[in-house]
Amino acid sequence: MSTFVQVEPFAERRYGGVGRCKCSFWLAVAHDVVGVLVMSAGVFGGLVIHDLFIYGGGIIIFLSLIWWVFWYSGNIDVPPEELEDDVGLIKLKERGLGRAVRRMSDRFTSRIRNSFRKNGFSVGASNRPTISGTQVSLSTICDFTLPSSSKGLTRETLAI
Repeated sequence: MSTFVQVEPFAERRYGGVGRCKCSFWLAVAHDVVGVLVMSAGVFGGLVIHDLFIYGGGIIIFLSLIWWVFWYSGNIDVPPEELEDDVGLIKLKERGLGRAVRRMSDRFTSRIRNSFRKNGFSVGASNRPTISGTQVSLSTICDFTLPSSSKGLTRETLAI
């Protein structure tokens, strides 16, 4: 005995008007309008500093492109089938080559990690290799003389 199940097709949600990102749309339109007004004031205003208004209006219109990009990228619809990888599901075609590359990368990094351990380096809490039990000499060279000190070259040892 078999049971038939009727599956409803996935219905995309329709957004009327300007789409999902209304704020970005209206900010882009406002920047365009302000830019055109400032540029028009520079061209037709008869002001002494007309070039400042022309360039300023052009810059404002150029910066409105940021809001247009936000609006456009916010309205891109991605089908749910393409979003499967974002939630941790593995594609079948990544099994062969992806697994081989992952193994080679793991081997390479483990060799580097083991070489640090053999040479006396230890990985600290901040994941940076630190040198333990060695002395490092620091040198400071001054080309000018200070009133309080007449030393030109100072060497100090620092134990880490």
